[in-house]
Amino acid sequence: MPASIEVADIFRAAGPAYRAARARHLSLDQLKVMSAIETCRTAVMGGHVEACTDCGHWRVAYNSCRNRHCPRCQGATARTWLAEREADLLPVGYFHVVFTLPAEVADVAWQNKAAVYGLLFQAASETMTTIAADPKHLGARIGITAVLHTWGSAMTHHPHIHMIVPGGGLSPDGSRWVSARPAFLLPVRVLGKLFRRLFLTRLMSLHETGRLAFYGSLAHLADRRGFLRHLSSVRKKRWVVYAKPPFAGPETVLAYLSRYTHRVAISNSRLLRFDQSGVTFRYKDYRRGGADRQQVMTLATDEFIRRFLLHVLPKGFHRIRHYGLLAGATRKGHLERARELLEVAPPAAAGAPVEADETRPSCPCCGGRMVVVETFQRQRQARAPPAPAPLSGIQAS
Repeated sequence: MPASIEVADIFRAAGPAYRAARARHLSLDQLKVMSAIETCRTAVMGGHVEACTDCGHWRVAYNSCRNRHCPRCQGATARTWLAEREADLLPVGYFHVVFTLPAEVADVAWQNKAAVYGLLFQAASETMTTIAADPKHLGARIGITAVLHTWGSAMTHHPHIHMIVPGGGLSPDGSRWVSARPAFLLPVRVLGKLFRRLFLTRLMSLHETGRLAFYGSLAHLADRRGFLRHLSSVRKKRWVVYAKPPFAGPETVLAYLSRYTHRVAISNSRLLRFDQSGVTFRYKDYRRGGADRQQVMTLATDEFIRRFLLHVLPKGFHRIRHYGLLAGATRKGHLERARELLEVAPPAAAGAPVEADETRPSCPCCGGRMVVVETFQRQRQARAPPAPAPLSGIQAS
C-alpha cells in the first residue's frame, strides 16, 4: 500500500466490482463521479511535461478531473472562490448559523435530493431574512452565504446548511447600518419554529403536487396518509438551529470558509488504511467531548463506497448560494452602501491574475522555475524527456 491512501485508490481497486454488483442501482451522476475520481491526475486525463530552467530536471504532471466531489480537486477551486469573496467582507462581526433537518425528513431528502435540498435552502434563508427584518429583533436586511453539507463525520446522510452572516444589515430604507449585539444575532428558538413551519408547509405542497417520489422501503410514503404519519412526530419536536459566537474578524471568516465551502464527504487526509478488512478512517463523535471526540472507524469497502456516493449532488445543483444583501446583481450596490454607512474604504482593486507558472511547484532538485515543455492529450503517455535545446537556460545533464 502507498504511504498515503486516497479515495481514488479505493475506487480503482473496488469500484469495478461495486459497479457490476449494483448496475441497476447507481445513478448516472454517481457513475460519473466514480469515473472522474478514478482517472483524476492519471495519464487518462492528459497532462504536460515540466522542465527546470536551471538544472534541466523534468517531471510529468497529469490533469485533474475538476469534479466537485473529488477530494483532490477542491483545494484550487476553494482558493479561487475565496479570492473572489474576500472583496465582499465587511468590517463587522460574522456569525455562523446552522440549520439541520430531522432524521425523518432526511429520509425523504435521500430519495428526492434536488427538491428537498432546494427547499432546505429556501426555508432556511427565508427564515433568517424574515426574523432579521422584524423590528422586534434586528429590523434590518441582512446578507447570507449558505453552504449545503449532506454528511455527518462518519459519512452518514445528515443534510444541513451552514450560513455565514454579517452581524448587522441595512435599515429598510437603506439610510443606516443596524448592528447586531456583540455576541447575539437572532433568537435560535424563534428561528427554529419558523423554519419548521415554512419547511413542512412547503414539503406537503411538494407531496400534494406529485413532485416527490418514493421507492423501496419508503414506497408507503407516496400515500398522503402514510406521509402525514411519517411527519407527525417532527411537527412537535424542536428543530435544531445553532448559532455560534461571532468570528474574531474577516480573516477568520475566510479561514473558516476555506474549510467548509468546497468540502467533500471525506478528505483523503482522514483515511488511515485500506486492506482486506475494509477502509479505516478518522471521524468525530460529537456525543463525546475533549480528546475522546476523535474516533476511528472501519467500514467494509462496499459500505464505504455506498456512503461516499450518498452525497453525490444532482447535476447542476448549486450547493453554495447567496441571499439578501449578497444576492445576485444587487450585491455590489448593497456592499457599497454598507461600506459608506460603516465609513470604510472600498476594497483595493484586484491585482493582475496569477500566471500559471507562478503557482507551479518549484523544482524539487534545485528550487528553480519549472516551465511546460510539452502537453499531451487524454489517453496518451508522455514521450521520453524532451531535448533541452529549444529552451534557453536549460543545461544538458
